[in-house]
Amino acid sequence: MAIVKPFKAVRATRDKVALVSTKSREIYTPDMLNAKLAFNPYTFLHVINPGYKYNKQDVSGDLRFKLVHNRYLEFKEDNIFTQDETPAFYIYQKITPTNSFCGIISATSVEDYHNNVIKKHEGTLKQRELLFENYLKNTGFNAEPVLLTYPDNDVITRIINKYQKTRAEFEFSTTDKNYHLLWVVNNQQDIELITNTFKEINTLYIADGHHRSTSSCLLAQGLAKKNPMHTGTENYNFFMSYLLPESQLSIYEFNRFIKDLNGFTPHDFLIELDTYFRIENRGQELYRPSKKNHFSMYLNGEFYSLYLRKKCYEFTDALSHLDAEILYQTILKPILGIKDIRNDSKIMYSQNKTDSLELKTKVDTGDFKVSFGMRPTTIDELKSIVDSGQLMPPKTTYIEPKLRSAITIYEF
Repeated sequence: MAIVKPFKAVRATRDKVALVSTKSREIYTPDMLNAKLAFNPYTFLHVINPGYKYNKQDVSGDLRFKLVHNRYLEFKEDNIFTQDETPAFYIYQKITPTNSFCGIISATSVEDYHNNVIKKHEGTLKQRELLFENYLKNTGFNAEPVLLTYPDNDVITRIINKYQKTRAEFEFSTTDKNYHLLWVVNNQQDIELITNTFKEINTLYIADGHHRSTSSCLLAQGLAKKNPMHTGTENYNFFMSYLLPESQLSIYEFNRFIKDLNGFTPHDFLIELDTYFRIENRGQELYRPSKKNHFSMYLNGEFYSLYLRKKCYEFTDALSHLDAEILYQTILKPILGIKDIRNDSKIMYSQNKTDSLELKTKVDTGDFKVSFGMRPTTIDELKSIVDSGQLMPPKTTYIEPKLRSAITIYEF
């Protein structure tokens, strides 16, 4: 039984939302960030880069988080942000040149995370968990929802379709040619229908935002201990999520780039691979695997296709069937000596959505010796691994949609 809850979102005013909302801070280069801050006084980047106001960009730690809180208060004082008077769900649609995503922004339960109703597919780093927990504690808000997915549901779809026929509260385009719409669901009957429908859904899966969800849970535990009047209904017992049906997720793969061949020559390396794979030299033909257990490889100026010899590999559980795990167990660990795929400096990852020639170009520069590509993981594979109580290797999935910050803000 999944618990979802309406909340009083803090939102930009209709006339300024296109200027306020922003992509994730991490994607901007320093020059891009400075340009945004210099020419747009309304961008939410001013809130999360509070030192810019004082020409001091290197503010860090608790001081930065407190200044973030102050800039946030200024946006509210200037009526750039206002808070809804009544709790609501928010239907949010993002339309890109190639896809359309539409789901519901809500508050989801920390208890559901602890009780494995909300399930994760990736591990998290303790240092990042604690850092973001400290951020939440000092700022008092979260502006980026966790992306959760659920099995397609006819009732939820009908509600969304009904609101899509009405005028959106927000409707704006961004310079990356994406189109954004937001509808406010504050009708009590619709709120109850959404709430009761999700109560019949057994599991929600985290698609993106593992550290945000884990940090929100740590925050809730800490605040509950300090609150002698704790009831379980306080805002800190929930975190903001974007609930999207499974059919609308877009999942892309990550390429693997390796800096050395662990002492092997290219010729000897191919011989080592022959134990587990049938190998075909593709020359300059860009091979992209189209089937499970097929891999592409770029080595010494040529592409290769690798087909797993299934009789030589032992399938033991759901994780062992995953292509990223097969690559690790047959090549990365035993041949290339990469045991810690999260932290080993010899391996680098890059999502394969935008540059299909990246397998070649990064190796041809001399920075890497060999690269590997695979097919995208499916949602069924992800769920199978999660439901078996396992976690996927890092950098297995690149999942869209990627959501803008400050479309809705959740206060604790």
